[in-house]
Amino acid sequence: MPVLQSDLYHRPDAREWRCPPVGPEVAAFHRALPGYVPTPLVEVPALAAELGADRVFVKDESARMGLPAFKILGASWAVHRALAGARAPELITATDGNHGRAVARMARLSGTTARIFVPAGLPAAALAGIWAEGASIIEVAGSYDEAVRTAARAAEAPGTLLVQDTAWPGYERIPAWIVEGYSTLFTEIDAQLAAADAGPPGLIVVPAGVGSLAQAAITHYRAAAPPPSIATVEPEQAACVLAALRAGSPRPIATGRTVMAGLNCGTVSSLAWPYLRDGLDLALAVTDDACLRAQTDLTALGIPAGPCGAASLAAARLLPPADTVVLLSTEAR
Repeated sequence: MPVLQSDLYHRPDAREWRCPPVGPEVAAFHRALPGYVPTPLVEVPALAAELGADRVFVKDESARMGLPAFKILGASWAVHRALAGARAPELITATDGNHGRAVARMARLSGTTARIFVPAGLPAAALAGIWAEGASIIEVAGSYDEAVRTAARAAEAPGTLLVQDTAWPGYERIPAWIVEGYSTLFTEIDAQLAAADAGPPGLIVVPAGVGSLAQAAITHYRAAAPPPSIATVEPEQAACVLAALRAGSPRPIATGRTVMAGLNCGTVSSLAWPYLRDGLDLALAVTDDACLRAQTDLTALGIPAGPCGAASLAAARLLPPADTVVLLSTEAR
């Protein structure tokens, strides 16, 4: 049975849950892309000493195939599967930053256009990155969830394709491909830990927005032996995964402003929910102050983490120690 505290969810039997892993064809696809190289897995002895772990590694996603986040892994595989040699339609998505930029990049590489819907108040740097890929940007007067709804309506028009990294009943095929694309990140971690003679991880900390990256982590590691603990971290102002786990079912929540803009999501992906419910060990929320302190500390250690990536360290500081800890730093500063 899960254990509920005011700021922490813990499911002791999560590591007993099993699901089939993603096949090797996804990582093979990414390896064949121009500019693909594995992102660094940086060992940080200072954090191991602080956290009481034997070894701590940070997966640095600040420069993934020319973009400042891991999102291109999912967007590239999903667009590849969706188009399958057909003429490319206009790509449409909603984003709070990096996913939209990745979809815009895939539109440009596919010889088509992209229309990106964003919530009000998205940081100027995120907007500039999307513009740089040649996409159209439509600001929505509301939250990320409202931007998703608006994008879905726009994609009902002929000649369009919705490439959204969250799922809902009736829209799950493309989000499933996006999650499959994220699996390459964890395949890389396995190889990098082995090369470092580190053994399997004991704890993986994953920033969670709608839960898709966490779903990819659970899919990968619930086929591993021994399976690690998997923890998600969210902003206190937008902890939709934690709220769903506490309630026993996903339901939209109101969100507030947070420095973790890429995690400012109010609804759990319907595709991710069964994986989170059954296969996630730990979920917690952190404050903006804790996140900013973690970001400052990672920067001082030479890791250019953005707020969403730094949330992993903020969470690890609140969790029990493990032998080998892997923190996902999902975006650049």
